[in-house]
Amino acid sequence: MKKIIAILAAGIVAVCIISANTKETKMLRHVVMFKFKDNATPAQVKEVEDAFRALPSKIKEIKSFEWGINNSPENLNEGLTHCFYLSFASEKDRDIYLPHPAHKAFGAVLKPYLDKVVVVDYWAKD
Repeated sequence: MKKIIAILAAGIVAVCIISANTKETKMLRHVVMFKFKDNATPAQVKEVEDAFRALPSKIKEIKSFEWGINNSPENLNEGLTHCFYLSFASEKDRDIYLPHPAHKAFGAVLKPYLDKVVVVDYWAKD
């Protein structure tokens, strides 16, 4: 029992250290929101989603990635339906990402279906 408690305590300490280190690491956030053309089919939208989701495996400068589809009841999204959230360790990493061939190829997949895009970059703060 003492061994199990010691292992659990060590795990808790490790989680606290990781959490503390994560808070100390400032990340550059790159937020991208899309509105698709009205005639974009669900299959075409999925093609765009899949292409964007593949970027972190192709561009090592992307430190984290998540995405989702708007479900806000406030109706303030102005037609924007998809949000993609990328993190970079530096502006230099983001600047490598922007002209990267994989990112450019993604843009070619997106372009025929895109009606509107909004992009905001910011340094995360506590």
